[in-house]
Amino acid sequence: MTLHHHPADDARPAEPRTLAEATDLVATPDLAPSADGMFGTYGGAVLPPQLAGPMREVAEAYAQARHDPEFYAEYARLLRDVVGHPPPLTPLERLSDELGGARIVLKREDLNHTGAHKINHTLGEALLARRMGKRAVVAETGAGQHGVALATAAALVGLDCEIHMGAIDVAKQHPNVVRMRLLGAKVVSVEKEDRSLKEAVDSAFEVYAAHPERYLFAIGSVVGPHPFPTMVRDFQAVVGREARAQFQARYGALPDAVVACVGGGSNAMGAFTAFLDDADVRLIGVEPGGRSDATGEHAMTMTRGMDGVIHGMATLALQDGEGVPDPVHSIASGLDYPGVGPQHARFAQLGRVEYVAEDDAAVLDAFQRLARLEGILPALESAHAVARAIRLAPQLGADRRILVNLSGRGDKDVDFVARTLGLTGEADEVVR
Repeated sequence: MTLHHHPADDARPAEPRTLAEATDLVATPDLAPSADGMFGTYGGAVLPPQLAGPMREVAEAYAQARHDPEFYAEYARLLRDVVGHPPPLTPLERLSDELGGARIVLKREDLNHTGAHKINHTLGEALLARRMGKRAVVAETGAGQHGVALATAAALVGLDCEIHMGAIDVAKQHPNVVRMRLLGAKVVSVEKEDRSLKEAVDSAFEVYAAHPERYLFAIGSVVGPHPFPTMVRDFQAVVGREARAQFQARYGALPDAVVACVGGGSNAMGAFTAFLDDADVRLIGVEPGGRSDATGEHAMTMTRGMDGVIHGMATLALQDGEGVPDPVHSIASGLDYPGVGPQHARFAQLGRVEYVAEDDAAVLDAFQRLARLEGILPALESAHAVARAIRLAPQLGADRRILVNLSGRGDKDVDFVARTLGLTGEADEVVR
């Protein structure tokens, strides 16, 4: 695999006219998907017969849409006028001063409408569903951000929306459940097995398989059967494309490292894609180390998973010897998934991305430090990436810079964090 360095003074590229032009960013063939959605030995579509036809329909519709200037123009307009793109970069001056070493800079996807990167791909999925003549979208959600974003996108384009959510996450992320219902979505609580994200995916897929003529399955990450890993990657590529241009404009150079959390892997894929051919830029994906390294206590798919099939894709998965997915845990509901996007599995195979883990304690510490030193409440998912940057910065020189994709804000996590930390919501002092 040969990587190419792009100097900081590259000529500004022409504005893309289609999604294909905007997302065909990778020069290295090993890092791009094949026509049938294979990333090396990972990806593809491992499906029951009743889903093979609907998936072909989605793949063909998406292949046409990504080359359609009108489709891209509407998508770009919604990103600008509804989502608020491009969100800014934010240097973390006080946190960086306290740590010493490299300076940490955030890409502020938490400032997007609905509060996370998820709106980037749900808008695209909703537009595709309408283009295909579907009447509704159906999807899973963990932390609820994908569900809120999809409900928002469905409302914007005039579609019905159904969201499946593990019962544990329904209780944990109650504010997002209310938001989804207010936006007009039907929320289905999934009580099966571990009652978490994997079961929510299974449940939503069952509805889609039964009614493919009505629904588009709007999957929430770079996972699932082809074309979803490529489709979601393409819609999320705006994150890295913007961040690369913003970083060069501000600093006259590229970051020394780009750090993002990884569950299914959509925000990390969005952040990494624009830097894949830059050999001097370290790419670091941060998984949930959870409570311990015991089975069921973490969700470290990239570091402890094995080759397998889950949710219609060949990828790395946490599973037993019979191929049954292991129970998983993360303090962040959006990361407790026993699989990972197949392109991430390929990155690990090729050694292009470093995959590491941060445990729940480090994540809670990062959440509090970012809040108290910078006035930013991060999503617990994103706090995994902040925790790794906090660990990495003192190891690097003061002339180095770390770009962290802050993929979401922590409003949804405030009640859970308060309970975990024993904060009662009462005043610290009473004056009578």
